[in-house]
Amino acid sequence: MTSSASQSSPVLDTARRAKEAAAVLAPLPRTARDGALLAIADALVAQTDALVAANAQDIEKARAAGTAESIVDRLTLTPERIAAIADDVRKVVALPDPVGEVVRGSTLPNGLDLRQVRVPLGVIGIIYEARPNVTVDAAALCLKSGNAVLLRGSSSAYASNSALVEVLRGAVESAGLPADAVQLVPGESRDSVRELMRARGLVDVLIPRGGAALIRTVVEESTVPVIETGTGNCHVYVDEAADLDMAIDILVNSKAQRPSVCNAAETVLVHAGIAEKFLPRALEALTQAGVVVHGDAAWQQAGPGLVAPATDEDWATEYLSYDIAAAVVPDLDAAVAHIRRWTSGHTEAIVTGSQAAARRFTQLVDSTTVAVNASTRFTDGGQFGFGAEIGISTQKLHARGPMGLPELTSTKYIVTGDGHTR
Repeated sequence: MTSSASQSSPVLDTARRAKEAAAVLAPLPRTARDGALLAIADALVAQTDALVAANAQDIEKARAAGTAESIVDRLTLTPERIAAIADDVRKVVALPDPVGEVVRGSTLPNGLDLRQVRVPLGVIGIIYEARPNVTVDAAALCLKSGNAVLLRGSSSAYASNSALVEVLRGAVESAGLPADAVQLVPGESRDSVRELMRARGLVDVLIPRGGAALIRTVVEESTVPVIETGTGNCHVYVDEAADLDMAIDILVNSKAQRPSVCNAAETVLVHAGIAEKFLPRALEALTQAGVVVHGDAAWQQAGPGLVAPATDEDWATEYLSYDIAAAVVPDLDAAVAHIRRWTSGHTEAIVTGSQAAARRFTQLVDSTTVAVNASTRFTDGGQFGFGAEIGISTQKLHARGPMGLPELTSTKYIVTGDGHTR
């Protein structure tokens, strides 16, 4: 596999500067990194007017292109939102520092002292869509964990991201750290993304954040190692032993509390033993919440005119909207089989009063998070007490589930002897 280390282009030169900055960052104490983050928070507030003005260019361009208002809203920066972003940076400062943490250690029988310690990954590339707040969130988390970051947002937020990165770089430099620890990947075309994905030897890891198409492209085309933040085709299984009131509450919260996020439920499976009692109540609650049900024959029969017929496409879909697929299954094992076939590996929940059923479900379901009598919406770094997160990984290597600061580190072994030879 060809390394990019000896080649030259605007993207590769940017990555090369990031690699040099990462070497400076790695040995710095927490106080230096936290000082840079506090400088960033203050600079964001101080430069609010300039940031809002730059953002207005993106908003104008988006509206001229006929972009949906929901997307325009995600793109928008206001003074209040900028203040909130700055507050989020200050919260990152308060999080525990993962760098230097001893994961395990011992004195070997031969007297060697062995320690496995957390170290920064190095240069992290983030490829993401739409929301400019991700620019600051990603930079803050990478700096806190001692990493340099290369930011490649969508072209729809290019003016906003350019202005934000300029503020970030100035603040980082004012705090005595290399400005190149935070850089925007040059270029708005897909060519710059491809070049970043092939910058093996300069970029240590890529993290894609966005829709299924973006993630699939990065995973399939990158020669740089990728931490896959996955889509969320999440399931709620209502077991025969479920408390029906609890099941309704969990189902509606999982689906409708915020349907546009990856930990929202997209399918509900109901044990046949309680379907007659549960389906009418569930349909009423979901309809009141504005949810459209795409159901199998049992659901259609329970709600004539209310339920759209479900197809294989529905079972596979991450709706990110007020829609949910619904089926009745003969037993828990059938629910597990359905989940195994269609899940994206994000989050699945069981509602049950049976410890045996809960135990079997948690043993058989292979997703990043399995919830028992709790909403799927809890799969989140903040909800788990990790603080901010860079994303939710659905892969099984290195990082899985909500990715906090420790997941932005690797480890190395430090072996200390006293003239030991083998």
